Amino acid sequence: MSRRFCMVLLTGLFSVVVWAQGVDALSQLKADPRKSYGNDYPYPLKKLEMTKAPKGYTPFYISHYARHGSRYYWTDKLYKELDTMLVKAHEKQLLTAEGEAFREKYMAAKQELQASVGELSQLGWEQHQGIARIMYESFPEIFGKGGNVYAISSLAGRCVMSMAAFCLELTQCNPNIDIREQSSRLTLDGVVPTDRQNPFLRKFPHQRPRYEKNRSQFHSEDSLRQKIVARLFINIDSVPGNKHHIGSNLINLYTSLPSIGCEDMMSGLVTDEEIAKEWEASNLGSYSWVFFPQYEMIPILEDFIKKADAVISGSCDRIADLRFGHDTCLGPLTILMGINGADRDPEDPYEVKNCYQNWETCKASNIQLVFYRGKKGTDDVLVKCLLNGEEATLPVPTTQYPYYRWSDFRDFYTQRIQDALNR
Repeated sequence: MSRRFCMVLLTGLFSVVVWAQGVDALSQLKADPRKSYGNDYPYPLKKLEMTKAPKGYTPFYISHYARHGSRYYWTDKLYKELDTMLVKAHEKQLLTAEGEAFREKYMAAKQELQASVGELSQLGWEQHQGIARIMYESFPEIFGKGGNVYAISSLAGRCVMSMAAFCLELTQCNPNIDIREQSSRLTLDGVVPTDRQNPFLRKFPHQRPRYEKNRSQFHSEDSLRQKIVARLFINIDSVPGNKHHIGSNLINLYTSLPSIGCEDMMSGLVTDEEIAKEWEASNLGSYSWVFFPQYEMIPILEDFIKKADAVISGSCDRIADLRFGHDTCLGPLTILMGINGADRDPEDPYEVKNCYQNWETCKASNIQLVFYRGKKGTDDVLVKCLLNGEEATLPVPTTQYPYYRWSDFRDFYTQRIQDALNR
């Protein structure tokens, strides 16, 4: 039996142990029903205990990718459809008492909602400030003396503002940190490689998850949309617009409200616990959505590797590389990297929840690769992965989780990229 095979086997067994010791998805959902919001879940700011680095290793560099923070709903179509629907239903006296109460609250906020479509909210700003401060306080060896940081962002305003919030907080923690911020077409390959304005845009193969062949085996009640509509309307026969959109629009509005400080707008119409009951079905859809384009995120993974190599070799003096983009990139990147077993690709649709949870791609979600250098005179480098601030597993062989040798990390993902390109 080869040494490499033994290491892979050991890593796989260790990952299973780590997973088994963790809290399963449905228990997490019971403890915090808002996690059922999936990628609308507001980031839970908290500083977590870290596993002590092996003796002689010190952190010296961080490479990071983050989704923008909480925002107003991403398209004005939702707000406009709800506006038209509520106005006409009110005129025709088709709203219940709960529906009328909701209409009044919605109309009071309508101008702000429609004027702020897709923009970062106050909470989104505060999320990135908090994440930056936790990063600074967790790794004083990296940031304590200051140094150069490079930050890039997608061209979307909410991402630029998220970058600004994060970087401003870092410099407030330590004015000796010198940050170069950039949002341009030139850097899109490292943050949103699928953007049509990316001058280096490439085509990559796609892949569907295996569970889709067995999707019919999964049974879901999926009745919440009808319940919400019945609570809001006396009947919907004369309500304008696509009747099939009404329930979905109301649920999408509901899960977006905590991000903008309007949680009470829909009180009495739906509860977090009701959303949570249908989470597993929505999580299946999310898995397909992030699994299919995973190889399109290869340029981001290549950017991680290239920039880390430059720092490790000494040709670059940065202490951190920061990236600010979207869930459409971070979710598939999580699959591509196999973080916490997200690349397991089960055939059983009921197993999907055990390898991927869509709340991990929440507002302000982030991946951090933290690099540790060994004793002077050695070129040994370790790397640790954090997903939303928590130590995460990778499919890379290791005997000292959560730490991985950079050479093993680099070899593993270079091979994974090559295998994907050869499909």
